[in-house]
Amino acid sequence: MGKHVVFDVVGTLVSYSAFYDCVEKVLGPKLLAQSISPKLFGFAWLESSEREFTYLSISSRYKPYKTVFSAMFYRMLWMSGITSPRDFATDAERDEMVKSYSQLQLREGVQETFTLLREAGFEVWCLTTGDQERVLGYFKNAGVDFPQENFRSCDSRGVAKPALDAYRPLFEGFGVEEEKWFAAAHYWDVSAAKIVGFKGAYCSVYEKEDCKELFDVDMDVMADTLPEMAKKMIEA
Repeated sequence: MGKHVVFDVVGTLVSYSAFYDCVEKVLGPKLLAQSISPKLFGFAWLESSEREFTYLSISSRYKPYKTVFSAMFYRMLWMSGITSPRDFATDAERDEMVKSYSQLQLREGVQETFTLLREAGFEVWCLTTGDQERVLGYFKNAGVDFPQENFRSCDSRGVAKPALDAYRPLFEGFGVEEEKWFAAAHYWDVSAAKIVGFKGAYCSVYEKEDCKELFDVDMDVMADTLPEMAKKMIEA
């Protein structure tokens, strides 16, 4: 019987640290002068962009995440308390920070995680809301081999996670009797995949607090690191 595991990428296999470092470098002093935490600003920018991206998707107006992310910058400065956002920052500064999103680094233990799973007979896949070229670049830049044919982006179908139709094509493409796992560091992501039928593996490396009481779905495996999660999946 075949075994498959589908990973989320950004936030799960990839850390946001390079983006936060760039916000600190480009706007840090100016933000701090306004009593705004650069990291909290970056987080708010990411999360509000995720929301608009999702809202566009569920109202049948899907736009690539990068497009949404760039457009949301000045609004987030306003929401952070900057009264004249376009005097406070420039398009060039925004574009430098947006570009840093293509330079995110893989989390520690990704290669070990893939090796453990593959040696245990799992075929490894990825499903991301990011664009294919950018996200595959994360693996290439880290020297980690990932087969392009096992990579799926929501851009190809215009349906964003956690809409259940974002998960179904991969799930239904595997054999009925095959073992099918979805693994992520976002509880909302894994819990949605579980509704479709995947077994769920959750890693707390990003969120720390799982807030599982919100989702009414229990995980099959939970761990604090990616290699530990892989080992528990193999044992399960």
